[in-house]
Amino acid sequence: MNPQCSSLTAACPSGHFKVGSGSGGCTSCPDKSNTRIPGSAYCPCLLGYDRADSDPPHAACTRPPSAPRHPVWQLNDTMVTLEWREPLDRGGRGDLSYRLLCSDCGAAGAAGAARALVGSCSPCDDSILYRPSQSGLTQPRIIIWGLRPQTNYIFTIQSLNAVSAVSQSEPASININITTSRDVPPPISGVKRAAASENSLSMKWNPPVLQNQHQVLEYQLRYRRLDDREGLWEYLPSKSSSVVLTGLQRATQYQVQVRAQSQAGYGSFSALSSFSTLPDGAAHSQLVITAVLVSMAMLLLVAAVTAGFICYRKRRRRSARTDKAGHYQMGQTMKVYIDPFTYEDPNEAVREFAKEIDASFVKIEEVIGAGEFGEVCRGRLRIPGRKENYVAIKTLKGGYTEKQRRDFLSEASIMGQFQHPNIIHLEGVITTSCPVMILTEFMENGALDSFLRMNDGQFTTIQLVGMLRGIAAGMKYLSDMSFVHRDLAARNILVNSNLVCKVSDFGLSRFLTENSSDPTYTSSLGGKIPIRWTAPEAIAYRKFTSASDVWSYGIVMWEVMSYGERPYWDMSNQDVINAIEQDYRLPPPPDCPASLHALMLDCWQKERANRPRFCDIVGGLDRLIRNPASLKMTHPELLR
Repeated sequence: MNPQCSSLTAACPSGHFKVGSGSGGCTSCPDKSNTRIPGSAYCPCLLGYDRADSDPPHAACTRPPSAPRHPVWQLNDTMVTLEWREPLDRGGRGDLSYRLLCSDCGAAGAAGAARALVGSCSPCDDSILYRPSQSGLTQPRIIIWGLRPQTNYIFTIQSLNAVSAVSQSEPASININITTSRDVPPPISGVKRAAASENSLSMKWNPPVLQNQHQVLEYQLRYRRLDDREGLWEYLPSKSSSVVLTGLQRATQYQVQVRAQSQAGYGSFSALSSFSTLPDGAAHSQLVITAVLVSMAMLLLVAAVTAGFICYRKRRRRSARTDKAGHYQMGQTMKVYIDPFTYEDPNEAVREFAKEIDASFVKIEEVIGAGEFGEVCRGRLRIPGRKENYVAIKTLKGGYTEKQRRDFLSEASIMGQFQHPNIIHLEGVITTSCPVMILTEFMENGALDSFLRMNDGQFTTIQLVGMLRGIAAGMKYLSDMSFVHRDLAARNILVNSNLVCKVSDFGLSRFLTENSSDPTYTSSLGGKIPIRWTAPEAIAYRKFTSASDVWSYGIVMWEVMSYGERPYWDMSNQDVINAIEQDYRLPPPPDCPASLHALMLDCWQKERANRPRFCDIVGGLDRLIRNPASLKMTHPELLR
């Protein structure tokens, strides 16, 4: 018989309950609870399950979550970043959180390790800081600051939910043993030239002697011309204690340094050494003498040829050509970007670099966003004799000042100088009627950061690397033109229907507010800076260069591989600045290939001269794409 249809005077049977007396029927006990006697007003929880204090009596019983899984850590001297995966079992609840316990086991060495083994460590003191907090963590990530160097620590990550407080059992947890400031490899010695040709150097060196059974994971050699000490270093990795440098200049001296990497990180670079390609020494001296004799005999001819060559180069610089596809031709002199604000009349720059379009050719269909100066719309452009196509339209709202109009159109003056498949293409401007408009190609998938968040986990690693390669190619083009972007970020990369990424947002004036979705920092020299994407020297001294764009590109790489995660998560701008000053760098996103994270770290070198150039980045990504197996190795999940 159905207990809800029983006599009003009958007691509820076992396995059912009724809250209070009255005419209401009996209710089956909720999940993980039961009654053993008739007439119960509630159902007690089964062994191992509980109700939280905030749960009503008729709620299902739940249990604490299982332990966190697969902890991964990254150590930067005395700062540690911990990440982990959520428990397999949430206990039947959605209110999962984490708490971190820290134990200090004393100085590194056998004594500290022994204390860790027998559990005689003491709780960490208040000098250690936790970001975002030590307890109540809702994300599986934490940064720990202020640890003592050369010290053993045990970090315990606990999983919690609302019934953990009333449970009789200890929260499920996982432990990680970490020793701060572990010994990195010593400097490399014995760097020498094993062989040489006119355009190559074969280098070798002595492998370092490592302590504590560490192994060398990789060597990194860097080199540059001796007469170009302000130039950027070229970097080469090597698994062995030798490497061949190719593509060098004849009879030229190069500075060379080598360092080793172990699980503890990179050691210091070796002392500077100089080596020359052939011919060198006596052979080089003989060639110099011969060259002097020949040059004296041909002095007038050389002078004439040189003068003609200089004139020819000047003409080519003024008239650098592009092919029909918009690519600059190999062997051509790359044209240099011209700042529109150097024109006495900025309108002249607009007329020179942007095509005026008749307003009757444009049909606005819908508003798709808001820009700095007005609305952003989608529309159709139909120029007689050409196929109709979609365009994005930036409009200048009414009531503008002449300065606002000039700043608005400056972006068109900049964009109109670029022709590259990974740079947003300018269709033209409308300046002779209201509203004033800038028309660009329409990118169906919008901004890269939001596109990745909407498609989390949907792309292969090769697809993501292909996107990064496109962005790097666009930035190489801009760098070659001596243009510094200053605001490279995933939000300023647009994606079309074929997943082609194009660099955009070339406006020079950005009136950002503190409550903007793009948090900024007001520098002491004035102006707003997007801290999370900006190189340290640009934050401190407003020193924007292609090298600072490379730093920003490293952050874009991290954004792409994390599917649009916010860089540095919920850390404040000042915390980000402090962390970078203390050599903290973002850890690899989940499943990020080690080779890509290594490239990110290269982009985040503190010394801008040590960062790779965009041509190096494009070449490196091309090598990874040609060798997909190199993208399968991710950072090991280090369990201690």
